[in-house]
Amino acid sequence: MKRSICFSTFVLASLCYANVAHAQLNVFACEPEWAALAEELGGDDIKATSATHGLQDPHYIEARPSLIAGMRNADLVICSGAQLEIGWLPMLLGKANNPAVLPGKDGFIEAAASINKLDVPDRVDRAQGDVHTQGNPHFQINPHNIAIIAEVLGERLASLDSANAADYASRTADFLSRWNAAISRWEAAAAPLNGKRIVAHHKAFVYLEDWLGLEELATLEPLPGIPPTSAHLATLLTMLGTDGNGADFIIRESYQSPKPSEWLSEHTGIPGIDLPMTIGGTPEAKDLFSLFDDIIQRLVAARP
Repeated sequence: MKRSICFSTFVLASLCYANVAHAQLNVFACEPEWAALAEELGGDDIKATSATHGLQDPHYIEARPSLIAGMRNADLVICSGAQLEIGWLPMLLGKANNPAVLPGKDGFIEAAASINKLDVPDRVDRAQGDVHTQGNPHFQINPHNIAIIAEVLGERLASLDSANAADYASRTADFLSRWNAAISRWEAAAAPLNGKRIVAHHKAFVYLEDWLGLEELATLEPLPGIPPTSAHLATLLTMLGTDGNGADFIIRESYQSPKPSEWLSEHTGIPGIDLPMTIGGTPEAKDLFSLFDDIIQRLVAARP
């Protein structure tokens, strides 16, 4: 009997040790693209969750109790930054009371800090609308920026979990190899898009435009963050004409109302495109690779 008890105790202790040895890092991502990237680089060594989903405007979410709990238990928080989450992230960080993931700590990554940001305003006033003083925060739809953040995230995961550092380094190298090959494929497929003129719903596509050589003529929003108005749409109709030649595409984010772009497309003859801004923005955008597959495919398919 004593031998059996000792054996059971040994097995229990071994199982407990195994659980500790294989404890996962909890990664809390503000947006789906960063959760997916963490999963690519972290494998079984991490568990990642996202505060937002692909059909949700990341500017505006509620700091729900489940999100507070998720951040409280996080070992690492990664967010786009550049004030994209300014309406809810500070409250979430405050209520979570997790000092290890506060900005400036090793447990917090602001992705925008590593990116060459576009649309950084010289000055800001209320007359300009909802302008981000630190630059445009929608940099995730240029895949070259994803590669930059992959290196940052891979190094941080290895730093926080040094026992598995070699695994993080190996997975990061593998991801970047596959990712850079995919970028070459996307750029070849998108070559005919260079110089195409677009009208965007919100000023969210500047990094995509910079990458693919698109020209933005106007936005459906009269000012950033101000919903399209009938008067502004009428102005755009006058500018673009009704022969379908005023622009090549009208583009909106999947989480924006389709009505303004559909109205303008109907009256101008310019094709409208619903583009995913992140994973889950469309049924086809299931992961990081299929996100850009879908973006390029939708643009090329609508090309006049």
